[in-house]
Amino acid sequence: MARDVLGTGQVRIHSGSATREEAMREAADILQSVGAVTGAYFDAMQQREETVSTYMGNELAIPHGTNETKDAILESALSVVRYDGGVDWGGEHVSFVVGIAGKGDEHLEILSQIAILFSEEDEVAKLKAAQTPEELYALVSAAGVG
Repeated sequence: MARDVLGTGQVRIHSGSATREEAMREAADILQSVGAVTGAYFDAMQQREETVSTYMGNELAIPHGTNETKDAILESALSVVRYDGGVDWGGEHVSFVVGIAGKGDEHLEILSQIAILFSEEDEVAKLKAAQTPEELYALVSAAGVG
C-alpha cells in the first residue's frame, strides 16, 4: 500500500453509545474527511448492511461498501471508533466500529489484519483499556493494522 491507511485523526473514543446508523455515518465521515471515499460511501455501507451484517464477533463491526459501489472509494483507509456505551448492531453488542475502504483488493489484507487483532480476547481487552485515541491508535498500529 502506498501510504498508511490509518492516522491518529482517524481514531476516536466515545464514552457514550450510538445507533448502528450513527456509527456507520461516523465511520463514513472519517473516511471521507481524509479523502478516501466520496459522499456516496455511507449509502454503500447501508446497502451492505441490508444484505449481510458486518458484525464480526468480539464486539467488532466492520462496515464497508458493496462491490457494486467500488467507485465511491478513492484510496484505501480505515477509521477506528470505540463506543464505551456500545452500539446495538442488529442485536449484537459492539464496542468497536472499524470503517474500511479498500482500493482494489487491498481491503482483503486490511480485513485479515483486523480479524487477527480482534480474534484474541486479551488484545480486545487492551484496546478497551486504552485511555486516549492516541493510545488506541498505537495499539492498533503495533498489531500491524494500518
